[in-house]
Amino acid sequence: MTRPVTRRADDRGNAMVELVWLGTLLLLPLIWVVVSIGEVQAGAFGTLAAARAAGRAYALAPDDATGAERASAAARQALADQGMADAPMEVTVTCQPYPDDCHAGTSVITVHVASEVALPLLPDVLGSGRPSFGLDATHTVPVGQFQEVG
Repeated sequence: MTRPVTRRADDRGNAMVELVWLGTLLLLPLIWVVVSIGEVQAGAFGTLAAARAAGRAYALAPDDATGAERASAAARQALADQGMADAPMEVTVTCQPYPDDCHAGTSVITVHVASEVALPLLPDVLGSGRPSFGLDATHTVPVGQFQEVG
């Protein structure tokens, strides 16, 4: 003897609702990750351009004091060109083998630029500041590479 088939509540339309909810729950984090990676990559390009520009500006300056001012200004401009005008920046210059006179003879100037990119769509968490990703770049320039030989 067979038992009669009883239907439960009607399930039609549940698949669409589940698809929308799961799609939203999975798609939003994926979009955030893609946008964040784009922001970090743009910041990396900007920081690298800033280090190169600062190294060239420092090497072309007549002395170390002027070089430091020009390197900082060139790095700030390079960051602004990449859309990072408000990003924090720190420029550090070191020289070998003459640490006190970077423009002497066979010196090699190394410029290190440190910056950071704020991650998009994330507010301040518990008052500790907006989450960010630290970036840095280094560029080395031998003295005389960008100077006219006379």
